[in-house]
Amino acid sequence: MTCHILVGGFFGDEGKGKIVSYLAIKDKPSVCARAGVGTNAGHTVVYKGKTYKLRQISSGFIQENANILIGPGVLVNPEILKKEAEETGVGERLKIDGQCAIIEEKHIEEDRSSSFLKERIGSTGSGCGPCNVERVMRKVKLAKDIPDLRQYITDVPLEINNAIDRGKYVLVEGTQGTFLSLYHGTYPFVTSKDTTASQACADLGIGPTKVDEVIIVFKSYTTRVGAGHLPGEISEEEAKRRGWFETATVTGRKRRSAPFNFELAKRAVMINGATQAAITKLDVVYPECSGIRSIEKLSEEGRIFIKKIEEAIKIPVSLIGTGPGALDIIDLREEL
Repeated sequence: MTCHILVGGFFGDEGKGKIVSYLAIKDKPSVCARAGVGTNAGHTVVYKGKTYKLRQISSGFIQENANILIGPGVLVNPEILKKEAEETGVGERLKIDGQCAIIEEKHIEEDRSSSFLKERIGSTGSGCGPCNVERVMRKVKLAKDIPDLRQYITDVPLEINNAIDRGKYVLVEGTQGTFLSLYHGTYPFVTSKDTTASQACADLGIGPTKVDEVIIVFKSYTTRVGAGHLPGEISEEEAKRRGWFETATVTGRKRRSAPFNFELAKRAVMINGATQAAITKLDVVYPECSGIRSIEKLSEEGRIFIKKIEEAIKIPVSLIGTGPGALDIIDLREEL
C-alpha cells in the first residue's frame, strides 16, 4: 500500500507542481490525483523545454502511464478542463468524478463583481468561492449532469482505493497552502475550503489509514498573493534585489515576499501531520546551488539553511529543488 499526499506549507506558490512532476517521473505512480479547491490554483511544470501552467489537471500528467484523476471535492470548469486535456495530450487517462461541482459563468461573474471578494480578500476571480457557496446550498450542478463531460466521468474514490489495495503507487496533489485554509489560515484572507492533507483525503475519498506519507512543500522564502498578513514582508524593491519577485500563475498578480518563516513551517507540519518536507527554489536564495543534483555539491550556506529547517520542523527534508526544471532536484529519500 503506497499513497503519498503532497501539500503546500505556506500561502501557496511553494512549487508543488515541480515536486509532483519530479515524483511522477522518478517514482512512476499508477495514479496522479488532484485534490484541492479548483481552478483558483495554478501549478507550473517545466519539462523537456516546455512550460505547462495547470489549473485542473495533476502535474503528474507527464508520467505517460499514470491515470490522471480529479476527486469529487474539486471544482471543475469544463472549458479549462478540456483546454488542459488538449494541451497535455492526456487523452483517455484523464477522469473526473461525477460528483465534482461545476463552475459556471455566473460564479465567475459573481466572484469578479464582488467588491468584498475582489477588493478586500483578493480573490482570483475564478468563481470557486461562489460555486462552493452554491454547493453548500445544495443547488450546484454536478459533472454527471453535463453531457459534454460524460467521456471523463468515473468513480474516482473507487478507482483510487482499488489502486491502493492492489499495492499501486498513488500520488495526491493538493493545492493552495496551509495558511490559505478556511479553517487554519489567516481568516478572512483565505480560500473557500480547507487546504490541508486531511481535506485532500476527503476530496478524493481516501481514508486516512491508507496514507503512508505526507510530503509538505516549502519555498526557500515565503510569498503570498492578494490581501492578508505576511510576517516579515519586504518591499517589492527589496524582493527584486534578492531575486524573489514573482507573479501568480493564475492571475499574473504580483506576489508579496518575506524570508522563510520557521514558526509557520512548524505549525504547518503539525496541522498536516507531515512526515517529510520538500524545499524548492534553493537556487534563488543561494544562486551557487543552481542545477545541483547531489547533496555533496551543495554549498555550505545551502547545507546550513537546510539543516536549520530540519532542526525547526523536526522532520527530514527529503527533496531539494535547485532549478525550474522537473529534474532539478536533490533527492535524499534513500537516506531516510
